[in-house]
This record gives sequence, C-alpha cells and structure tokens, in this order.
Amino acid sequence: MKSSLLPGSAAGLPYQRLTINPSLSNNRSTVALSIPDQSPMERFSKHHLNVTQLCEQSWCEIKVVYGFLKPHMKRREMRRTAVMTGASIHLARELEANPDAVNVVVHTREDREALKLINLIQMVPALEAGMVVLISHLRFPVLGVLDGVFFLGVVDELYCSKSGELVLSELKTRSHNSLPHPAQAKGHSLQVGVYKLLFDSMVQGSMKRDQLLHYLKLRPHQAFGSELQSYAQKLGLLAVTFGELVDHLLVVLHFCNLQPIDKLCLEYRHQSSGVLIGNREVEFKETQLRAELRDYLAFWRGEREPHGVDIEDIEEAWKCRMCPYEESCEWRRSRLQEVMVEGSKKAKLDGSKSETPNSSRRVPN
Repeated sequence: MKSSLLPGSAAGLPYQRLTINPSLSNNRSTVALSIPDQSPMERFSKHHLNVTQLCEQSWCEIKVVYGFLKPHMKRREMRRTAVMTGASIHLARELEANPDAVNVVVHTREDREALKLINLIQMVPALEAGMVVLISHLRFPVLGVLDGVFFLGVVDELYCSKSGELVLSELKTRSHNSLPHPAQAKGHSLQVGVYKLLFDSMVQGSMKRDQLLHYLKLRPHQAFGSELQSYAQKLGLLAVTFGELVDHLLVVLHFCNLQPIDKLCLEYRHQSSGVLIGNREVEFKETQLRAELRDYLAFWRGEREPHGVDIEDIEEAWKCRMCPYEESCEWRRSRLQEVMVEGSKKAKLDGSKSETPNSSRRVPN
C-alpha cells in the first residue's frame, strides 16, 4: 500500500432498544438500531472516533448506525460522483501547494500512522515561521482526548494571517452554486470547532504517550519498514520505531511556540468548476460546543438511543431524500406511522367537535 507524503470516562449506561412496529416492516428483515447493555463503541468495536464521524452524527445518527450495519451501501455512497469530485478538488489543491510530494511505501499500521506524525513534526516549524500549511485529507493529524474519548482529525489548511492570527480553514465542495443553509452547515461548524479543541490541546502539552498508543492500539517497539526508515533519515529523524517517533513528537510539541488557533473559516467551492462560492467565519463558542459534544458522546457510550431526522420539521425532513438508506430505514417508517396515527386521532377529534348536537325537541300538543 502506498501513502502520499508531503515534504518538509464514564461507563456506558444501558438503554432501551428502539422498537419498530411490525406492521411497517413490509415483510423485510429488520435490524436492531440499538442493543440493550451494549454501547455503539462496544458494538462496532470502536476504540476511538474520527471527527468526521461526529459531523455525520450531527446530520443523522440513524444513518451513522446503518453505515456500520450495511457497509456495502456505505462504500457505494463514498463512490458517488459528488464525493469523488470533492476528493479530486482537495488533491488538486494539495499538488498545487506541494508539487514535489512523494510516495512512501508502508507495510504496517505503525508505518501508516508514523507518516502522519512525521508530517506534523515537519509542519510545526513551518507554522512557527508564519508559513501557509496545506495538507490533504490524510496528511496533518490533530488528535487527543475530549470528554474521555480519543479523537483523530485531519486539518485541510493552517496559516498565519498578515495580522499574525493562526487560522484554520476547511475546504468544502457543493453541487449548488450557493452557500449552504444552517442545517447543512451545522456539521461543518462542528468539525472545525472540534479541530480547534484538539489542536489547542496538543500545543498546550495535553497529549500523552500512553493515551496515543492505547487508543490507537499501536505497538511502540514495532520497527518501521526500510522505505519509511530511509525517508525519516533524510529528514533528520533518528527514530526507527513508532514509540521513538511518538517521544520525539511530544518533545517538539512541548517546546514549540505555537499558540491556540485564533480563527475558524469554511471555504466553499463548486464541485464541477472548483470556482469559489464564498467563505464563512465560524464563531467559536467553547461552552456550547462542549455541551453538544457531550450529547453526541452520550450516544456512543450507550447512554441514550440514536436520534434520527425529524420528518415533521421542514428544516430536517429533506435529508431523507438524499439518504441511501431511506427505503429500508426503520426509524423513518416508525415515525411515519406515528405521524399517521396522530393525524388520524386529530381528524377524529376535529370531526367530533364539528358535530352539532340536536338540542331542539318536539313538544307534544
């Protein structure tokens, strides 16, 4: 396998299974969207979370669950033209900024994760010097523990503005030539906000060696492959095992002069043309963000059921039309039945109220 490389908590509480009315099953086999006494972290063997999974969760938690239960449909969705086009635009930006990018052959998980850490080590002095740092989707990791859960993320762009501010910018592509509505942009704002939490924690020295090795399930004494060792030596890195590289990274972060991120930005480009649609600055509200994060993690810990799209909310219901699981979604069918039952009850109640009682009575002569 080849990877492109740029130069230079609390225990989960049991929850009730989401029950589906069999009358809506249409003779299809149903799936358990939740299992009592087993958290999603345990059920899906998750030792850590990616920040992008939080973004998917903010869109629809039921879709996240189906992504694990029906991986073939998840893979098909990731091969959609829109997704592939967005990846191409990211790659074009990377190659424009780094035309001399090289490939390094990796043989183990330790090799693959080491490539990310090597790039991080290289880019710290670049940021300290006020240089623009552009990274593709596999190049610049931000990582650490938030509310007892280990997170991994990848930053698109970090740079120092003319006024000296450290800016984090995330590139998003759209099929429509307009900026997204708030419901569409909710996950984007969440993403850059969590990136800031992780980055700030890293440069403030919060990353721990044992946490990184434990949550990623990596072997500290695993030697790098010959190709990676050769590449690291060319960069002046003497580490030959993953543990030695982690130690070097922690020293770099401890003595770096980087400050927390000052500004969060979203850049939107058209999928077909790559033309800029517009930019948005995201306000960082740490208290609100951490409260949202706790709620999202309550799902992963098994402290509550997954929440789906509110099909009665016009700002949310349209999401189902774009979902590959729409036809088989147990949540949607259950909620549709609830709406029909409530509508029927309301119609009967309105009908009974509209009936005028016959108060007149014939009086005998």
